[in-house]
Amino acid sequence: MPGSDLPATAADPSRRVSAWLLLIGGLLGWLASVTLTIERFKLFTEPGYRPSCSINPILSCGSVMVTRQAAVFGFPNPILGVVGFSVVVTLGVSVVAGVGLPRWIWGGLWLGTAAGVGFVCWFVFQTLYRINALCPYCIVVWVATPLLSIVVSDRLWGRTSGLLGAFVQWRWTVLALFYAVVLLLVFLRFQDYWLSLV
Repeated sequence: MPGSDLPATAADPSRRVSAWLLLIGGLLGWLASVTLTIERFKLFTEPGYRPSCSINPILSCGSVMVTRQAAVFGFPNPILGVVGFSVVVTLGVSVVAGVGLPRWIWGGLWLGTAAGVGFVCWFVFQTLYRINALCPYCIVVWVATPLLSIVVSDRLWGRTSGLLGAFVQWRWTVLALFYAVVLLLVFLRFQDYWLSLV
């Protein structure tokens, strides 16, 4: 079918792997978003409720949930994740089942994941340098979103040359570098606390 992605088959193992990564990454992000949404509503409806992800002074999603950054558009941020990751999971199931998706769907999914990565970068900065606390479920989203972005980039531009082709070729290095930078920033920001645990 013109303009369609080829089905992921056993004869194309890299496509099969990327299909499963799309589904698993979407599920992880969706579960984290749903859990955060539930925790957020409990925090505001049950006096004295302590969220399950409030573990210590640093890993404390309760501290994050009450900030204005946690509701950028006037409603809890995790609701965006519930909706967005639902789309990813639906498409992931389709691709795992071998359905060839039109290129425009991959393009739309790429735009969504790219926007998600931008939002993750903004929220990483906010939690580290404005809120001064980390949300464990948010960290799951920080892991899943960039992974989804590079998987979709590979599907969309895996056979192209130039800058996009080079990005796809080095995608795993770019992803590892992103994770390393975030981990380093988290360590440096709260190093006194981490070192006190040793």
